[in-house]
Amino acid sequence: MSINLDNKLNKLLQDIPKGTVILSSWLLSQGYSHSLQHRYLKSHWLETIGSGAFKRKNDELVVFGALYALQQQKGKNIHIGGKSALSLLGFAHNIEMNNTSLSFFAHPGYKFPKWFKNNRDWKAHRLFCSSFLPAQLGIMEYDLGNFKIKISTPARAILECLEIAPKKFDLAEVYLIMEGLTSLKPSEVQKLLEACTSIKVKRLFLYFAEVSNHTWFNYLDVDKINLGSGKRSIVKDGSYNEKYKITVPQRIN
Repeated sequence: MSINLDNKLNKLLQDIPKGTVILSSWLLSQGYSHSLQHRYLKSHWLETIGSGAFKRKNDELVVFGALYALQQQKGKNIHIGGKSALSLLGFAHNIEMNNTSLSFFAHPGYKFPKWFKNNRDWKAHRLFCSSFLPAQLGIMEYDLGNFKIKISTPARAILECLEIAPKKFDLAEVYLIMEGLTSLKPSEVQKLLEACTSIKVKRLFLYFAEVSNHTWFNYLDVDKINLGSGKRSIVKDGSYNEKYKITVPQRIN
């Protein structure tokens, strides 16, 4: 009996990447009963980090390991996006692999589980819930060495920045980042813009891309992108752009 238990424990420790959270619900689905989980806790092979969540003994967790559990063990459509994804990919100020505040994007109504919210080190992270883009479009895997997480591609990430701007992200900073996105794939941008439901985001994106004079902008089929009708006042006391019918900050007009 103990040999079987040891084999199950060894398999568990092999299957779970170091630095990741282990969820009790996932363990149950893999054949690890509550009593077996309790035994691993009592033997100090696992340590609890909150209700229904564990880590390996003496394992050092960062928030990426928590995201891994939400994505891979719970199957949640939540990812790192916006400026945080752009930073990880080298298009904005770099993020350290620690407790720097990250921006997470998820479907409307999603809330972090208690074990995540109650972790002191992760409280600074921001969660944005929106359905302006399909959940799986413009998502890529980011390799952290021991495991991979899902984050936004640069094209989706800049759209996410625009979606929360100007209230929660400065448009001037979005424009500065956009200037550096010289290698976006026109085919991916086209798909994202056609699927995007936010008129504001699409108009701002096209305006910034055109002003930035990116080569890939010339390959977009704007006629296939629904830009709505009427004017959009994005900021007060800004400059009006007739082509895209938006009011933008004067310093980037």
